[in-house]
Amino acid sequence: MTRKLTVLSRGYCHLCHQMIAELEKLRGRHDFVVDVVDVDRDPALEEKWGDKVPVLLDGDLEICHYFLDLEAVEARLGRMK
Repeated sequence: MTRKLTVLSRGYCHLCHQMIAELEKLRGRHDFVVDVVDVDRDPALEEKWGDKVPVLLDGDLEICHYFLDLEAVEARLGRMK
């Protein structure tokens, strides 16, 4: 089953681009898709997450923010099997 992870992002955010690129490198080891959501297009998301972006979510569960926590992502994706 393909899982969906969400990156809360901003178009001008270099940390966001970096997190997305690092996630792409994990695709060969895990079956998942990445949905990138621009928090500036959704006032509720912008209010909730503010400057904490980028945030990696599995559903409503925060896996990590600012930088990709490879250990946390691997642990989460390993549980998804």
